[in-house]
Amino acid sequence: MPELPEVEVTRRGIAPYLEGQVVTDVILRREGLRWPFPAGLAQVLRQQRVLATGRRGKYLLLHFAHGSLIIHLGMSGHLRILSDNPPPGKHDHVDLVLGQSRMRFTDPRRFGAVLWHAKQDGDIESHQLLRALGVEPLGCTDLATRLHRATRTRSAPIKQVLLAGDIVVGVGNIYACESLFHAAIHPTTAARRISLARYDKLAVQIQRVLAAAIEQGGSSLRDFIGADGQSGYFQQTYFVYDREGEACRRCGTAVKRIVQGQRSTFYCGRCQR
Repeated sequence: MPELPEVEVTRRGIAPYLEGQVVTDVILRREGLRWPFPAGLAQVLRQQRVLATGRRGKYLLLHFAHGSLIIHLGMSGHLRILSDNPPPGKHDHVDLVLGQSRMRFTDPRRFGAVLWHAKQDGDIESHQLLRALGVEPLGCTDLATRLHRATRTRSAPIKQVLLAGDIVVGVGNIYACESLFHAAIHPTTAARRISLARYDKLAVQIQRVLAAAIEQGGSSLRDFIGADGQSGYFQQTYFVYDREGEACRRCGTAVKRIVQGQRSTFYCGRCQR
């Protein structure tokens, strides 16, 4: 599933082609994906100008004067900018046409979403999918303090707390594993047992790992590609994720794998205690 870096890479890729442009047509080739498309969406968006692009966690946002389009890439979705109109493939479900170019949403597994939040319904942060999300990690100056304060009564493993998204948003499975490794924190450690000093280290690593992943175009596991059709290469620098049995890049110990909440967790038993 695309995580925060992949979604941010996508946002940066589509922004120059969308911002300031007028939507001339909306083509929907299905009734919906994970949820039905909003009724009359084409009419809502036609002849409206994209004022800005944004991101909240793993949700892409296209802001208009009268509301915001919310796009979730789901498990396997991606957006591409096309300068022509090639015949749509089996999994090309939505086209947003902007003059001579178009943004095409491809989603083989159909777990993605395209939703509308009208301005009259309040601030975009009040949308039911966004209002419970935690703080954005990048640019947050007090991330360690927030993590420490919010986990004083949480006995759940720190890995699960990071994935929950209610304290800090967008730290998905790949980047949680990598951040915990670099912070030397075992993934099964109870969140409430971690000191502020250790959360200081974890916050620094979360921000560093996410920023590095964005810089390198995200990860290319499974189906993710950027808006330009290119794959990211951050996966080439993983220290633990998806490296079960391989030597830890730091100490040489074999990387271990466990299952937490039905998700694979990778860690080094020597470096992370």
